[in-house]
Formats: sequence, C-alpha cells, structure tokens
Amino acid sequence: MDKTTQRRLFGTDGIRGTANTAPMTAEMALKLGQAAGLLFTRGNHRHRVIIGKDTRLSGYMLEPALTAGFISAGMNVTLAGPLPTPAIAMLTRSLRLDLGVVISASHNPFEDNGIKLFGPDGAKLSDETELEIEALMAQDLSGRLAGPRKLGRASLLVDAAGRYIEAAKFSLPRGLRLDGLRIVLDCANGAAYKVAPAVLYELGAEVISLGVEPDGFNINHEVGSTAPKHLCEAVLKHGADIGIALDGDADRVILADERGEIIDGDQILGLIARDMHETGKLTGGGIVATVMSNLGLERFLAGLGLTLHRTKVGDRYVAESMRELGINLGGEQSGHVILSDYATTGDGLIAALRVLAVLVRSKKRASEACRVFAPLPQLLRNVRYAGASPLGLPHIKASIAAATARLGTAGRVLIRPSGTEPLIRVMAEGEDSVLIAEIVNGLCGEIALATAEAAE
Repeated sequence: MDKTTQRRLFGTDGIRGTANTAPMTAEMALKLGQAAGLLFTRGNHRHRVIIGKDTRLSGYMLEPALTAGFISAGMNVTLAGPLPTPAIAMLTRSLRLDLGVVISASHNPFEDNGIKLFGPDGAKLSDETELEIEALMAQDLSGRLAGPRKLGRASLLVDAAGRYIEAAKFSLPRGLRLDGLRIVLDCANGAAYKVAPAVLYELGAEVISLGVEPDGFNINHEVGSTAPKHLCEAVLKHGADIGIALDGDADRVILADERGEIIDGDQILGLIARDMHETGKLTGGGIVATVMSNLGLERFLAGLGLTLHRTKVGDRYVAESMRELGINLGGEQSGHVILSDYATTGDGLIAALRVLAVLVRSKKRASEACRVFAPLPQLLRNVRYAGASPLGLPHIKASIAAATARLGTAGRVLIRPSGTEPLIRVMAEGEDSVLIAEIVNGLCGEIALATAEAAE
C-alpha cells in the first residue's frame, strides 16, 4: 500500500476537521505537540517551535493545547499570534527554529480548523514525516517526555508582524513603488488582516480594505478568495486599478481587474512566468502546477519554450517538485503561488506584489496585462459522499474510462477525492464546452446515485 494512503490524520494540507470534534480536539493537539516535539528534538541544543494562527475562535483552544504538548516534550514555544501561513514558514527558517506550526483551516468556514507543520527549512513536512508523527501519537509517550528541569517555556514574538511586513516589501524589485495605484484588498477577516494592508500602504498604494474586522466567526464568510463577489463590486464602486483577495491564512490569492472580472491562479502563474522568463529570473526552464491547471496555461508556456510540470493537488507537492527540478515558480489554479526566491510555501501577498510590479513597469491596465492566455472550457463539480469512496466501484471506473475516451486527445477528465472534505471532485476540460458539461454532469449523476444506493 502506498504510504500516503495509510495516513489517518494528515490530509493534503495538514490535519483538518470540525473544531472540538475528532480529530480536531484539544486532546489531539496535545498529542501532536508531544509527538512532533519528540521527533524534531535532534541534537543537544534547546529546541524551539513557533506557533501562529488565523482568527478562528477555536484557535484559542488549540494553541494552548499545542503549547502544552511541545513544552512537555522539552521544546521552547514562541507564540506569534495571528499571522499568514507563509509568515510562519518564513520565521521558522529565518529564526533558525526546529519546527513551525500554523493553526488554520485556510479557506474553510470558521467551524473548521486545522494544523499545518513546517520543518526547519520552512517547508511543509513530507508524507513520510507525517506518518512518523502519526505513529508516535498512537504510542504511550509518557516515558519519553521531558523531566521537570527540562520542560520548555513559552514566550511571545512581539515583532513577528513587522518581520513579515519587511520581508514582503523586500520581494518587490529595488526602488519599485506602488504610488498612484488604487487597490481593493480583501483579507477574508483572516490572518493577514493587519499585515497585508500595511504592506501595500507602506509601498505607496491607496488601499481600500475589506474583511479586516475578524470576530472569531466571520473568517471567509462571504469574503476572501473563495467568495470574491464583494471584491469585484468594490473594485467597480471605488474605480480601483485592481482587487486582491486573500484567503483565511493568506497562502492563496485571487485578483479582480479594473472591470471587476476575476483573474485566477493559472493566469497569475502565466503572467509571472512570462515576466520572470523575459527578465532572466526563471530557473529550471518551466514552472510546476497541479493536475487542475488549465490546458491553456500549458499551451501558453509551451509557446514561450517553457515546460509545465504537473503534480497531484496540494501546494506542498508543488513545492517538493520545484525543489527536485530546480524551478523557482509554481502554484495552483486556486491561487496558491510559490515564489521560492522569497517564500517556501504559497504566499498570496507576495504573489500579488509580483503582479503589481508588472502593472507598474508595463503601465498597462490589469485587464490587459493579467490575461495572458485563453483558457480552455473547464468544468468542476463536487459530489458529497458518506462512508467509502464510490470511485472504486467497477461501473464508476468504467464510466470514467468511457468519458476519457470520448474526449481523446482534445481534452482530459480528472476525478479525485478531496484531501480535506468528503467530496469527489469531478473535472473535465476540452475544446467543446457542451461536451464537457455533458461529461461532468453525467459522471456526477452516476457518482451521486452510487453514493445514495450505498447509503440505503
């Protein structure tokens, strides 16, 4: 069996679930802190971990539980408070810490929460390391925990936000400013609600902020990158040059041009890839994206003499492939964009700054500069299921094979289970939008029927 299929807690982006319900409980967080603390205690120095979070109410439950777990394993804990996921990854590496932790369920509603771990290099942990942590969590660790004199301590990192703000500003080319740009910024009532507006303001932009009043319950609620309607409306209302929408932990970004029309992650990747290629800053002869990225992006890159390398869904798989291939740009259609010269994981704010740099240098409107290719018709639908996944049923496999054969070389079909929710994601793309809709709707209907029959 493949190692990734053996995991019980970790999904495609850490551990995630409904807050105060298994597995997302204080008890689990305590055990996770103990197990990860023991695994990452390597050497005789005083080991340290940083913990950041987004603005969910349940963060107040999980943060002290994790802290207790790490302290009982003998680690010193540095608390950073609400900060974007990429900020914690950056601080883990720049402060030479042994481990970084983010308490966040990213774009999910406030009822959910999650825990993501970063190694000393600021990169998300591998499947193998997550399996080791799970194995330790299942054991009795009482005999391996720190003695009374070797317990860790907890402290606050008071300048955490300032460190990230300066790092984000540094990602812009030297001397480049955003003076004269009017920007609508939606922070999703999430982790970037303070730092993102500060970065844009300090760089000279006029900033109209949305989603900067978190109350513990409103993270991602009708705001942010997964709900960009208000962003688009605000761009038109204020006559802005561009709109920027982050998600709850600010590791992804979606843009809106001055006409209030959405610019997705594939277009952002294409724009940044071309700019880096033309300025000689793109390494590895291409970029890395996932199986979800549009064929139009692949064809656009091929026209530039660049290769699109695909991975399975999950920005950590993108990051791993980037390191293996020596590539410094990668990401996902959903808006995770990794610029490894500046960040080890998806960073929505830094990606947005790279787009703004292109706008400033080219003096073009966002609608002209940010649409670098014509996407092929692509349709994605989700089917919720309970119990075992219906994808293993013979007649479902046969239907997927038949749909793939209908598209042939003119398109593709992609069916996969979500790594964070009990959903089957059904996607198809190709030249014929009518055929694509017929295939997706047909497959969704069959999967839904199989799910209903299994529940009877």
